[in-house]
Amino acid sequence: MSVRESFRYQDLDALRVGRFNLGVNTTFIVYRLKGTVIDTGPSNQWKYVKPFIQSAPLRQLLLTHHHEDHSGNAGAIQKITGVQAYAPELTIDILKRGFRIPPMQKLFWGSAGKADVALLPRDISIGPDKVEPLFSPGHAKDMTCYLLPERGWLFSADLFIANYLKFLRIDENIPTLLNSIKSVLEHPFDVILCPHRGVVEDGWQQLNKKYEYILSLSADAQEFEKQGLPLDQITFRLLGKEGLLSIMTGYNFCKRNLIASCLKVDLNTMARF
Repeated sequence: MSVRESFRYQDLDALRVGRFNLGVNTTFIVYRLKGTVIDTGPSNQWKYVKPFIQSAPLRQLLLTHHHEDHSGNAGAIQKITGVQAYAPELTIDILKRGFRIPPMQKLFWGSAGKADVALLPRDISIGPDKVEPLFSPGHAKDMTCYLLPERGWLFSADLFIANYLKFLRIDENIPTLLNSIKSVLEHPFDVILCPHRGVVEDGWQQLNKKYEYILSLSADAQEFEKQGLPLDQITFRLLGKEGLLSIMTGYNFCKRNLIASCLKVDLNTMARF
């Protein structure tokens, strides 16, 4: 069953959409603040995103990264508004040439056609608020969060979602993700605006919990490895057996990927806060 929900947080408008209502990871929130839209939502929800875009003047469109749920409507938005999306340099290259979407992701989000997007300007503002782009790879090599320092708001892309992990895509990298989280946590903020979870008012604390959880999981995994356990046994002991989701994605998104990446974490360089 599809999801369509509009809500408002202070002066921020938001629309949650999704083809299926199977948990937070299967829905997406498009945010609009003072004429700026952050990410576009998936292409298979365009018939619901379109009236949201048209309901107020669009001055600026920012993309956090190339994934199809974040960029899927970039071309369509430009076509109806004339507003070209801004994106990190790596995102521009990916959207220009196009990218492959695994079948399960395509089922949830639809396709993502090629899009012509522009490089983020040196100085970005949303209304009177300065925006600080924070390069945050790990989930995607081009992912960038947007911090509004004066508000204490973080548009977090897919850096947060939840403060624990049980699965990982095969193209994600835990050591890189930890470095990104650690770097973002060096900035003060109160509110996370997550395109899947929603508004998280104790955002810094929740992101810190995720950091601590991944570190703890990595330490446990590496201790089992020292004891001579193979990867599959370590995974089972820490996270249980693989479920239907792992099988349905052909193990592109699974527990084993998470533990394998945790085994590569250099715990000596990841000091706790």
